[in-house]
Amino acid sequence: MNAQTRFDVVAIGNAMVDVLANMDDEFLEKHNMPKGMMTLIDATSAETIYRHISQNSVECSGGSAANTAVGIAALGGSPAFIGKVADDKLGEVFRKDITKSGVHFTTPCLENEKPTARCMVIVSPDAQRMMNTYLGACSKLSRKDIDESLIRQAKIVYMEGYLWDRPEAKDALTYAVELAKKYNRKVSLSLSDPFCVNRHRDSFLQLIKSGVNVLFCNEEEIKALFSVNDPEDAFKNCEDLCDIAVITRGAEGAVAVCGKKRYEIPAEPIRRVIDTTGAGDLFAAGFLTGLAHDKSIPDCLKMGALAAAEIISHYGARPETSLSDLISKKVG
Repeated sequence: MNAQTRFDVVAIGNAMVDVLANMDDEFLEKHNMPKGMMTLIDATSAETIYRHISQNSVECSGGSAANTAVGIAALGGSPAFIGKVADDKLGEVFRKDITKSGVHFTTPCLENEKPTARCMVIVSPDAQRMMNTYLGACSKLSRKDIDESLIRQAKIVYMEGYLWDRPEAKDALTYAVELAKKYNRKVSLSLSDPFCVNRHRDSFLQLIKSGVNVLFCNEEEIKALFSVNDPEDAFKNCEDLCDIAVITRGAEGAVAVCGKKRYEIPAEPIRRVIDTTGAGDLFAAGFLTGLAHDKSIPDCLKMGALAAAEIISHYGARPETSLSDLISKKVG
């Protein structure tokens, strides 16, 4: 990696406030929430759901790529984040929280338009999570928000696939890839959600083949990308897709496909799965931190698995134990 960099990773994604609540299956059925999926909602739906869960909720800054950035900081790395919040109370909450977590965040606020985004994360009794997302201000992320100096100063540019739903944000990510190429930086992409993949399969494949070095996805997402039912077929297709394709498999661990080479690790053992929110985000944080510090692929996988295991052992997407200490003890 280039020694003339200030940041390990600059993450680009939706800046939102997470509202986390535990609800039963009856609530999910009443509000038509498929398990394990992210659903975009409007302001009216956001208010309705929030009103029903606010008494039992915990609120914090969030968003997939933002979670990854915070995870990188917790692992001892140096992250930056690009994302759009409004000039309002929740925007200030987000900015203060992510900065306090050790993430460099200087994207200008959106003024006099939509309010800061929020995501209602509903956790069911079987530890599945449903994300009901009102995009608000973060839907206004555009090319002008991509700070060229941040791209130049980062070893890796990490992009959240959810952004691909909106033309302005899609253009912003395309521009970020162009800048990364200009400065010879690695590009990483998270596919984010199977529905997201199904909506944008062809353009995702085009983006990946044109400039993505490291791809993150789970098993359902990679099968959706290649329209196959057998994960082995998907893994085979990854061989000429990009430099490294990292596929998380829940209780079955994770796989990294690097050309003809394949690396596999089991899931880290934990006493009980409490909440899967942020598991993929923190896996990416561990892997990217390892990659930025020139760790081997097996060590990067191990770091991702350790970070993910810590997150799913409690509620919320923020670490409750020292990830840097955990990694130093088990990876070195």
